[in-house]
Parts: sequence; structure tokens; C-alpha cells
Amino acid sequence: MSTHVSKAMKEHKHPLADFGYCPKCGSDQFKVENAKAKRCGGCGFTYYFNPSAACTCFITDKLNRVLVAVRGADPAKGTYDLPGGFIDPYETAEEGMAREIKEETRISALSGLRGGIVDPLRYLFSLPNIYLYSGFEVHTVDMVFHMAVESLDPYIGVGGDDVAELKAIPFSELDPETFGLDSIRKAVEMVKSARYF
Repeated sequence: MSTHVSKAMKEHKHPLADFGYCPKCGSDQFKVENAKAKRCGGCGFTYYFNPSAACTCFITDKLNRVLVAVRGADPAKGTYDLPGGFIDPYETAEEGMAREIKEETRISALSGLRGGIVDPLRYLFSLPNIYLYSGFEVHTVDMVFHMAVESLDPYIGVGGDDVAELKAIPFSELDPETFGLDSIRKAVEMVKSARYF
């Protein structure tokens, strides 16, 4: 286990701390076995915790602007975000990313070089994250993508799903501190420092 992973695990409560009963037999003997697993003293079932898959995307245009979402719901309601969300069961990362983009922005990300897309959906990197949802810490691995469209103008305004508004912000004016989620702030910092696109 890497040093930064060990340190992060010590700084947070056990990822299964809120689960007091065995999901298989219902026993209250569901106890911590190690940093990422609980074992049932009743039936012997061991549950290994794994992070959920999530995705986000830098959508840019020929004017070097980035499509930024204003979060319409908690956590971090009212702060900046990038289009994205959780990947559903049986989806590939690309399918999940394309679905989230369509739901939040109306852009058809998998339409190839049609419909104003000039650079198709492309994976950049991933980041670990803890997403607070309904008071519960959801551990995620956030996969970061990029795609480019001819112009962001048709998409500025009211967003879909849990997005309150969509804005086009010049890349040079992106401020990581205006983004409400840790992993998105880190992604913006990384993209600005290394210039991935």
C-alpha cells in the first residue's frame, strides 16, 4: 500500500463504519477486519470495500473556453463543477461519461466528429475522492476526460439534471478555489499546470 493511501486511510473513519450489520445474515457481529474490510462473526462473510467509479469532463471550445456547471444540489450547492457523475453498473467509463454529459449539457459526446465536436471524448487521468452524500462518505475514483466542441455558446444557460446553470469560462480565468469539490479543484490545478489539452 502506498504511503499517501495509508495516510489518507488514517485521516478518515473506516469506509464501512456506518454499516453495523452483516448484509448477508443480518448479524450485529459485523466487525472491522482491516482498513478496507469487515467480517461477520456470525456467518463468516467478509465484505471488501471498493470505491465507486465516477467521471468528469473538461469540455472546451475553439475560443479556449471551458464549460463549467454551477451545482444545483448539495454537496457544495452553488459552487462551480465540471459535467460528470457516477458511472452506472454495466457502463464503460466512456458510456457513463457520455450519458452524464448528455444529461447535464445536452451535448452528444459519442457522436464522433459530427454535431460540432472537434476533439472526441478522451481520458486524461484519475483522482481519488470522498464525496459526501446524505451524510455518508462515498469513496470514489474520479476519471477525468476532455472533449472539444466548435462552440460552447449553444450550451450556455440552464443545465440539466442536478446542474443549475452552465457557463463558458476562459481557460486562463479558471480558479480552482471556485470549484466546490476537492477532486475537481485538484483536476483544475493539474490541467492548468500541465496543460493536458
